[in-house]
Amino acid sequence: MNVIWGLLVLAVAVGVAVAAMLLIRRSAPEGSYFADGDRASGVFGVLATGFAIFAGFVIFLAFTSYDQSRSGGEAEALAVVQQYETAQFLPADVRERLAGELVCYARSVVYQEWPRMKNGTAGDAINPWGVALFRSLQTVSPDTPAEEAAYGKWLDQTSDREEARRDRLHGAAGIIPTSLWLVLFLVAGVVFSYMLFFADSGERAVSQAMLIGSATTVVVATLLAMYALDNPYQEGVGSIRPVAMERSIGILEEARGILDDDSAVPCDERGEAR
Repeated sequence: MNVIWGLLVLAVAVGVAVAAMLLIRRSAPEGSYFADGDRASGVFGVLATGFAIFAGFVIFLAFTSYDQSRSGGEAEALAVVQQYETAQFLPADVRERLAGELVCYARSVVYQEWPRMKNGTAGDAINPWGVALFRSLQTVSPDTPAEEAAYGKWLDQTSDREEARRDRLHGAAGIIPTSLWLVLFLVAGVVFSYMLFFADSGERAVSQAMLIGSATTVVVATLLAMYALDNPYQEGVGSIRPVAMERSIGILEEARGILDDDSAVPCDERGEAR
């Protein structure tokens, strides 16, 4: 989440809460609207605890999805490098083609899929270079034991890469359903409304502002943290970036140089087919 926008939302929420408290305080009776402050504080404790427990479960759910997406991106990048190594043991007539298509796959993930995940438009589209790799593999006819072993290993690594890609895309759609967001905002509104009944004309204004401002800060900051975890690819602090796949692209380019592989890669720098 963008830090500036987050701080702005937090500042506006706290400002509105403090203004509402000070406005109600003008006509509030001395000692607040509650005749029994201890009983009212106990009820508020139940409300705040309920919100905290519910929010804790939602944060755990969102963080699990966030970590799964991050781990999926790293596993996918590793699988691409491993498949490049495996390709060197396949028949020579398809070796360079598979290697080039792996480079294109990695580039398309970084420069095409990642922007779509940021915008929330990734969907369930298949990576076109994944299809190209499958078609190229169909032409392979292993002859030697080494080629047969590499062929089987390639299939296993393809399954690992596709599973990792699924985990990466999983977080792009968001894991917290709308119903949970509605409940969270409802409970937060109840807590905020209940706090206003503690308005006390006998208390100093700064004390009343601190009372509701601190509670509002905690509630709003918790909701912002949930939003950030539920949208892990949006720009801002803590967003998931394609660092692992960018590293894999560098490794593949270096490996091509070491192996004297000067064959043409079938895509441009952004992974678009030539």
